[in-house]
Amino acid sequence: MSRGTILLAEDDPNDVILFRRAMGIASLSPESLHVVRDGEEAISYLSGQAAYADRDCYPLPALLLLDLKMPRKSGLEVLSWLRRQPELRHLIVVFLTSSNSAEDIRLAYEAGVNSYLVKPVEFSELVEMIRNVGIYWLDFNEWISVSRAPFSEGGKKSNDTSANGP
Repeated sequence: MSRGTILLAEDDPNDVILFRRAMGIASLSPESLHVVRDGEEAISYLSGQAAYADRDCYPLPALLLLDLKMPRKSGLEVLSWLRRQPELRHLIVVFLTSSNSAEDIRLAYEAGVNSYLVKPVEFSELVEMIRNVGIYWLDFNEWISVSRAPFSEGGKKSNDTSANGP
């Protein structure tokens, strides 16, 4: 079942493979998943910059699953940037990370994360977590659709309105 695009920001290729497999088992369409490998790439995707300018190929996500500790920009830096973008600040962001540090959890919620989940060790638990995330955030939760408008380099909306969607 497809419930909208999910953007996974994850630097570990093995975790990406496991996540894709778990999505299929959890009845979430793996085709709805787009993956970025670091924080800067996440910002490029979300702002529609460079390779991600075509919103038909790279639609804004309904849900961002964000690793906390990534190269180039951390998950907290991405979240901080995101919450400053008027067109994107309502995007649902779930940290999916291996850190269960109380300090990391506190910082994530202070920065505006919607949920903080620790990656389970067992694959069956990952499947169940993904199923529940999909059901809660994409089925039951009422959410605000984010704009399709392109952004300038600094994250501000560009004057080109040709890419604006509904």
